[in-house]
Amino acid sequence: MTTKNLNKEEFNEYYGRYIYKLSDDINLRNGFEIGKNNVISFFNSIPYDKLEYRYAPEKWTVKEVFQHLIDTERIFMYRCFRIARNDKTSLAGFNQEIYIEPSRANTKSLDALIVEFNSVRVSSIVFLNSLTDNDLCCIGVSNGDVMSARAAAFTIIGHDIWHMDVIKDKYL
Repeated sequence: MTTKNLNKEEFNEYYGRYIYKLSDDINLRNGFEIGKNNVISFFNSIPYDKLEYRYAPEKWTVKEVFQHLIDTERIFMYRCFRIARNDKTSLAGFNQEIYIEPSRANTKSLDALIVEFNSVRVSSIVFLNSLTDNDLCCIGVSNGDVMSARAAAFTIIGHDIWHMDVIKDKYL
């Protein structure tokens, strides 16, 4: 299953900013594995003195961005899970801003963040591998809009790329 299989009716256009970061031929399941390695390599390449840097006073640090990727994966994989199980309950949105302070990302070492990311990603991969393509095509409602299980999953790996690009552009 690739992004070519997605229909624009499966997700709110806001999530297109992440999904369209992916090539048309990226396989969903392989994309999670490749993405895992890319994210870990990327954050390992960032100089230590940049990990708590913020390019403006109200912006997140690099560590906080990394924690945001982890938290967002948890939330979107939960959405994928509920939708793939054909749960028609409307799923709530979330305010990403309020997650950062209680995450205490800046008190964590880079190694601790990588372990946390890797654990979440491996769990996501195991779950995705348990689903059929039909499961991934299920449609639900998330944050007031239509979303398929596969769109929720593709959003995660595009979201990682989006934020790594922001870090390259504004932090390094």
